[in-house]
Amino acid sequence: MLEVLRLGANLEDEGRPETIIDRARDLRRGMSLPEVQLWPRLSSRKLRGLKFRRQHPVEPFIIDFYCAEARLAVEIDGIGHEHPERIAKDRQRDAILLEKGIRTLRIAARDVFEDMDAVLDRIARAAGAAN
Repeated sequence: MLEVLRLGANLEDEGRPETIIDRARDLRRGMSLPEVQLWPRLSSRKLRGLKFRRQHPVEPFIIDFYCAEARLAVEIDGIGHEHPERIAKDRQRDAILLEKGIRTLRIAARDVFEDMDAVLDRIARAAGAAN
C-alpha cells in the first residue's frame, strides 16, 4: 500500500519543479538562443571582471543574468515583450526587483544577434554605474 502512495505522489509531481531553484536549473538547460550566445561572453568574469550568474532565482522571479556585485539583472527580451500587456508586467517585475535593490537592464533579443559588442558595452556600463 505504501508503495502505491509513493508512486502516486511521484506521478502527481512529475514534470513540475518543486522549488524555484529546480525551476532555475530547468531554465539553464533550456536557455533561449540569444541567452546561449550571450552567456559565454559573460561567464567566468569575461566582461570586465564582473561575475554573472545565469537563470538566477530572486524570489519570486528567475533573472536571465545577474551580477551580484553591481546588483544588476540583465533580461533578454524576445518579441513577446513588445506587447502592451507584457510591457506592463515587465515594468511591475522591474519595480519589485528595484524594491529589493536590484536594477534591471532589458535588452532586446534581436540586439544580441545584431550587435553583440554594443550589448556587452551596455551591460558593462550599467554594471559600472553601480560601482
